[in-house]
Amino acid sequence: MNIYGNTINVLEQGLHYAATKSKTISQNIANVDTPNYKAKSTNFNEVLRSAQTSSIQTYRTHEKHIPFKTQSFASGVFTYSNFQSRSNGNGVDMDKEQADLATNQIYYHALVDRINGKFNTLQNVLKGGSR
Repeated sequence: MNIYGNTINVLEQGLHYAATKSKTISQNIANVDTPNYKAKSTNFNEVLRSAQTSSIQTYRTHEKHIPFKTQSFASGVFTYSNFQSRSNGNGVDMDKEQADLATNQIYYHALVDRINGKFNTLQNVLKGGSR
């Protein structure tokens, strides 16, 4: 029985994307003074495409075994190879990275809030509703 349909799975994929984007931005910020470092970015379309096409159906040895799928996620991280913002060859734009980090944190917290709402609803139902 799937209580929320595919909602929890979609929210999980969104959290995975936000975590990957956060790691990428953190790497860029950490390497802001590294000569010839090329900034990296996360491609949402690539992550989404990978998540939609990479589910693996498991092998069941008995017809009463519950079927489930596993998914592998592509990172969707790519490097800006022809971008250079400073004379030392470093491609990190600190203002852009900080703005992207703030946007990603808002996105991440919105997803966490949505998941909490789903679980709070379930918890309320299990307790017998509000009284």
